[in-house]
Amino acid sequence: MPAPAAVPEPLRTCAFRGSSAVRAGLLTANQLRGPAWRRLFPDVYVHRGLPVTHVVRASAAAALVVPGAVVTGCSAAALWGVDLAEAVDDVELTVQPGRHPVRVPGLRVRRARLPAGWLSRRRGVPTTSPEATTVRVAGVLGGDEAVVAVDRLVASGIADLAAVRVLAATLQGAGSRRARTACRLADGLAGSPQETRLRLLLIRADLPPPVAQFVVRDEAGFVARVDFAWPHRRVAVEYDGAWHAEPGQFARDRRRLNRLQAVGWRVVFVTAADLHRPGELLARIAAALTL
Repeated sequence: MPAPAAVPEPLRTCAFRGSSAVRAGLLTANQLRGPAWRRLFPDVYVHRGLPVTHVVRASAAAALVVPGAVVTGCSAAALWGVDLAEAVDDVELTVQPGRHPVRVPGLRVRRARLPAGWLSRRRGVPTTSPEATTVRVAGVLGGDEAVVAVDRLVASGIADLAAVRVLAATLQGAGSRRARTACRLADGLAGSPQETRLRLLLIRADLPPPVAQFVVRDEAGFVARVDFAWPHRRVAVEYDGAWHAEPGQFARDRRRLNRLQAVGWRVVFVTAADLHRPGELLARIAAALTL
């Protein structure tokens, strides 16, 4: 009898149980130990040509390692398309109370009751809804990183901030206060994590509160959208991220700045390095506001 194919077609693009593949005659035990396969969890493998992302690991864990579990937290965010977890980070799964604890390297399995309204499916995998995912992430991370995560989930369009805040208000237990605080501070408007961090710095400073994502107009219409603005002072703050170094972007930025200056606006540009010197940055902004 000929040996099974080295790389059977059904096993090229998805995770599988090694023991099942051997029983089905798709692979031999020796082939499974060969270089064509990568082990994700005990008895769970993927073809080496398949990129191992957090989504791949979370999907395999829910389907093959802990059947009946729900993907939650940052792992659920990855399923919804927002990368809050690295490929190698532990996958978070939630099972109903009463189930025996599961201890598998690479997994973090918690027991909690998930209301039916919190449940959904993504990529064929049981997971929490976007809003429930957002609230869980906010409670787990805490601090400014929780606000960054909520902003990313809302700005991506998958979660509604008003619904997230309503859900956060119903939480009880560990992390509920952190979740409510983060959801209150989030606005879902930031174009990047650094913009969220900059906004939090501004609203905590002894400055008038800025308007996020303000549209500057003149008599002819649209001039520019700025990250943060004090319209009555005609002062804007712009986060200058790495994307501004893309080919052609400098010329576009210069034309945009000229249009803003032509209608009487002053612009303070902020870089990642500036965020590490908050006192100097806030002094520059305060000076612009007093001119």
